[in-house]
Amino acid sequence: MERFNLLDASPEYDDADPEGYRAGMDRFGPKIGASQIGGSVYEIPPGQSICPYHYEYPEEEWLVVLEGTATVRHPGGEDDFEPGDVVCFPSGPEGAHRIANRGEGRARVLMLSTKDLVGVAVYPDSDKIGVFPPREEDSLLFRRESGVGYYEGEE
Repeated sequence: MERFNLLDASPEYDDADPEGYRAGMDRFGPKIGASQIGGSVYEIPPGQSICPYHYEYPEEEWLVVLEGTATVRHPGGEDDFEPGDVVCFPSGPEGAHRIANRGEGRARVLMLSTKDLVGVAVYPDSDKIGVFPPREEDSLLFRRESGVGYYEGEE
């Protein structure tokens, strides 16, 4: 049995992340041998977000605020969450969300999610869809307008 302490998380930052989305992440699910549930601790500096506004199929995600204040955009507006607050983002449009830090100090949050073989993320603001199967080379992010008919290109 492997152990991970949420308070000792060491989020790493990706230099390729654009301004507004510069959050550190420590994906600990694999570190404890998880295969059905994903877990990550995010460190969000002031003025930054974890990722763009989105919803997913078929995953369900949970947010647990560990430190600071997390502002969550959702289909009904925006709400601030404090340490100890927990919220669920269900699969589909009703679970759309974006997690940001509008405070002056850092925020740390725990994200938990179910893990399915293939994930789909929809980004309403930019009208993009991402498809994420197990093989990374088969993953694809595209705009809805580039969709084609079922039989297009078939003989």
